[in-house]
Amino acid sequence: MPARANGPVARAVDAACRRPMAVLVAALLLALAAGAYAATHFAMTTDSTALISPDVGWRVNERRLDAAFPQNGDAILVVVDGATAELAETATAALADRLAADRAHFRGVTRPDGGQFFAREGLLFRSQADVAAATARMVEAQPFLGPLAADPSLRGIADALGTMISGVDRGEADIARIDRPMAALADALEAQAAGRPAYFSWQALLGDGDKEGALEAPRRRLILVRPILDYGALQPGIAASDAIRAAARALALDPAHGVTVRLTGSVPLSDEEFSSLADKAWLVAMVMIAAMLGTLWLATRSGRLVAAIMLTTLAGLVVTAAIGLIAVGRFNLISVAFIPLFVGLGVDFGIQIAVRFQAERHGGASPADALRAAATALGAPLLLAAGAVCLGFLAFLPTDYVGIAELGIISGIGMIVALAFSATLLPALILLLRPGRPRAEVGTPALAPADAFLIQRRKLVLGLFGLSMVVSIIALPAVRFDFNPLHLKAPDAEAMATLTDLMHDPDRNPNVIDILAPDLPAARRLAARLEALPEVGRVMTIESFVPEGQAEKLATIADARLLLDLTLDPLEPLPPPSDADTVAALRRTAAALASHGENANARRLAKALSTLAGAPPEARDKARAMLVPPLEAMLAQLRAALSAEPVTLTDIPADLKRDWLAPKSGVRVQAVPRAAGNDNEALARFTRAVRAIAPDATGVAISTQEGARTVAHAFVHAGLLALAAISLLLFAVLRDLREVAFTLAPVILSGFLTLGTCVLIGQPINFANIIAFPLLFGVGVAFHIYFVMAWRAGAADLLQSSLARAIFFSALATGTAFGSLWLSSHPGTASMGKILMLSLAWTLVCALIFEPALLGPPRKDQR
Repeated sequence: MPARANGPVARAVDAACRRPMAVLVAALLLALAAGAYAATHFAMTTDSTALISPDVGWRVNERRLDAAFPQNGDAILVVVDGATAELAETATAALADRLAADRAHFRGVTRPDGGQFFAREGLLFRSQADVAAATARMVEAQPFLGPLAADPSLRGIADALGTMISGVDRGEADIARIDRPMAALADALEAQAAGRPAYFSWQALLGDGDKEGALEAPRRRLILVRPILDYGALQPGIAASDAIRAAARALALDPAHGVTVRLTGSVPLSDEEFSSLADKAWLVAMVMIAAMLGTLWLATRSGRLVAAIMLTTLAGLVVTAAIGLIAVGRFNLISVAFIPLFVGLGVDFGIQIAVRFQAERHGGASPADALRAAATALGAPLLLAAGAVCLGFLAFLPTDYVGIAELGIISGIGMIVALAFSATLLPALILLLRPGRPRAEVGTPALAPADAFLIQRRKLVLGLFGLSMVVSIIALPAVRFDFNPLHLKAPDAEAMATLTDLMHDPDRNPNVIDILAPDLPAARRLAARLEALPEVGRVMTIESFVPEGQAEKLATIADARLLLDLTLDPLEPLPPPSDADTVAALRRTAAALASHGENANARRLAKALSTLAGAPPEARDKARAMLVPPLEAMLAQLRAALSAEPVTLTDIPADLKRDWLAPKSGVRVQAVPRAAGNDNEALARFTRAVRAIAPDATGVAISTQEGARTVAHAFVHAGLLALAAISLLLFAVLRDLREVAFTLAPVILSGFLTLGTCVLIGQPINFANIIAFPLLFGVGVAFHIYFVMAWRAGAADLLQSSLARAIFFSALATGTAFGSLWLSSHPGTASMGKILMLSLAWTLVCALIFEPALLGPPRKDQR
């Protein structure tokens, strides 16, 4: 006669054994209902900023700034790079106009570094020396600019060159003065004739040699887009991003035409986060399932038991997902990790019961009696392990790290669900599937020498582990904590690669700090103090858009305008030429250049123009498309630059002013770091320096540093709380401080060994892989509870027992399943898989080697 069921787990198993079909139907209905709820209410956010509580001090400062400047929220930054400055400007202007007309996808479109205001007033933001040099170059180029402005065509370009050669022939100029234009035109025409990509920049010709001149606009332009987001989709901004790419394709803005359009900003980064998580998800899932199935079969040697465990785990996972959605509303990048956590710990419960069931069956018990015996033996350890793991997860609830707190809620509930299903559905499935009796002993007698060694050489084993712990503690200062959320993103994805590129651009570094000053005088004083800091590269306010020394610069520009007015705006421009007119002009200029054959560039250009004159009309059309549009853009830029007017605060465009002045009150002050890139140490120095002056500062640099501090504090507080709660639970059950220490010491040791290994392999701890430590704590506590409770019940030769076999394969199943995350394309998930494998490996070592040596032989009163 089997022993009377004692304890909730044993009673649940006994009830399931009596009515297995009823239990199966009830569990199936519950799983179906939970699945339906999860499918219809599933929601997930990939916003890494949502991982921290909004009530933390630095998040409150963020909200204040967001309330003052709500338009600076979710955005797409379109980065347009052109082979020439003219291509970049014309492409950006055309794309911005097209996006602004698309009200279905965009709420607003602005150009933070371009537009009419900067085209007209751009020279005023340069130094007086730059303005003087720029206008001098314009005046110097007047003989060249006149014919081009009067006839902006291929004929006009040829005639302008011819006019300059005539001046050389008359001795009025040296041919060396036009050497650069000749070389540039020859390079472009030769490349086009050879079928290679060819681009030409007239602005570069007016620059100062190889240096970027005062007239040469940058070859990178930006468009700031405020998209209409679909928060019901897993990628809320994907429709807006697709619309931008479609507009770029329609305008032929692609590398084949000398333009590259890339997207970055909070919206594309968030969308890419989910995309990288989904990438290779099928591979990760297949490897995880294959590893799990293989390990379960090795543990149980029964396909039917494997099926029972997997079905039980799947049903429990679906129910946990539904309860999790009810509890927290939506999953985040951290809380979604409840899936591998539940699978790992849920499978552990199943393996413990199944292996003990096989051991009882090998001893001759019937299936029902074997299940009852297994439940009687394992009920208390399983209940205690589930309770301890649940407390460990719930310890994160009081912390400000919302991501891990929500993971704690879901996983803590999941432990209850896993134990409940393991004590009800699993026994019912085992009885209904009727696995065969094992042919071999479930334990491992071959490990008898190892058991003897661990007992006889306890001091040596414990000494070696003690030494390894000391080494790990010494290495702790070398552990790298990298809580920069950008380092969790796929570096090769477009949005992240573009952002990295911008970080190395000193004029567009996104790692800025913003401060909300009460008024303009306060903003002015604050900016002056910040500019004095060596860590600050520059400081911007609304007054940064009011140029200094305008009177002198405007006088210089006015002088140039007086000289160049009719040059750039001729009274009688020539009518468009025919193809014959163009051919004639090309031949005339080629002949004039050929007379200066001693000059290599004149000789090259003469040959290129002759070849172009003799080519089909299509070749001249291509040359016209390469040379004339940038010529028109350059002439337009010169006209705009010479029309500069005085600028005051009232003259600043409304959309630009709105980015720096809050409607009610408040002035935005922005500090940009001197150091480029995304270096954590440089950001920390920059942050400390600015916050010493403005404690309520916010921005990307602040959130990166403060986020790291919040996470670290959360884990320290939760770790201490979990340790205290679990210790009290263990003491309440075990009633022996030494046995409580025997349970927790190996867990602490495996944690130190994992951190030491991270130092050895150079693996930093980040937002994602840090969840390995709650898992390590949970699994470790469970494993050691099993051993300690078996030992206190008088069990000897622990390594030979079915319990050790169950623990080994449980760790192997969990480790291989989590290790599959290493294959993920998402860097954070991949690092999570790596740390999980390392932590579980050390947990297993501590459970199977350190724990038996620590426990030693059972006391006489226990045997």
